[in-house]
Amino acid sequence: MGALGYGFKNDQAHARGATSDYKALSMLGCSRLEEEGVRIAVMGSGGVGGFFGAKLARGGADVNFVARGAHLAAMREHGLAIESTHESFSLPKVKVTDDPSTIGKADLIMFGVKLWDTEEAARSLVPIMGPDTALISFQNGVQKDDLLRPIVGERAIMGGVAYVGTNISRPGVIAQKGPTQRLVFGEYDGSRSRRAEEFLAACQRGGIDAEISADVRSEIWQKFVFLASMAAATASTRKPLGPVRSHPMTRQFFLDLMREVAAVGRAHGVAIPDDFAEQRLAFADTLHPDMSASMHHDLEQGRPLELQWLSGGVVDLGAKVGVPTPLHRAVRDALILHAAGRPESKPA
Repeated sequence: MGALGYGFKNDQAHARGATSDYKALSMLGCSRLEEEGVRIAVMGSGGVGGFFGAKLARGGADVNFVARGAHLAAMREHGLAIESTHESFSLPKVKVTDDPSTIGKADLIMFGVKLWDTEEAARSLVPIMGPDTALISFQNGVQKDDLLRPIVGERAIMGGVAYVGTNISRPGVIAQKGPTQRLVFGEYDGSRSRRAEEFLAACQRGGIDAEISADVRSEIWQKFVFLASMAAATASTRKPLGPVRSHPMTRQFFLDLMREVAAVGRAHGVAIPDDFAEQRLAFADTLHPDMSASMHHDLEQGRPLELQWLSGGVVDLGAKVGVPTPLHRAVRDALILHAAGRPESKPA
């Protein structure tokens, strides 16, 4: 997610658990990272891919970015910079291309393109995928992996979610608001695979708060409750989080949006606590007031919207299980004329 994504558990506990995981890996000597190096391809080098890819590269991983346009040109000439309210750094030189086939076989692919580019981007990655290559989508929504499976196969897919507040502030520069930066990923069958362990080790070397989840489907849905509703609230009001949570009417609107998504998730068999929306609203009160969702940024800049998979996805998934979603339907219908973006605008 280019602008916003946040975790749902105690950050200190996660940090302790991730550190323990990494120490265990090091003691066992099972990480191929130390022996051969893990080649990571970052497909989509925007707010999420650019930020976490830079952290991984700084930690010593063999990271190959895929970018385009002015962002690609800037990365080729000046490298990649992270400007953060928490920790800023820059990489003067990075491996970057607009042609994934030049990378060679990748061990793991971080997939972060906008949802409307999913199929085309996934097809371009097939030449660099081997039988054991893992692809983790850190895109928005809960339908993302369903789009990928027919192209790259079930075996390649690992589930994942990213929690960070970032966006491309200008070509070659990723801006981060707040200290949160966390990745959660895992196999859909709940197993703790070698490839997940190797990626965890790479994340820890890069200083990323990372965790292997035994129930990654639940993690994806829990993020969706917050993300889809944040996107709906900020895009429909054209305001960031601060004003939305401060006014009693928009605060209630945001809460009810989350309640709708949680109800849909439960009807699909996902374990979501009854008071999850209230928990997320309290969490929203702790975030930077300028935080917003990428759909809000895209709307303001006239770019295509991920509306079909966010509020539109809530409506479609609700209809399949007989759960009404009047608020997300209203947001979808109100924004549908903007979904394709302005004709003169091109995605970054």
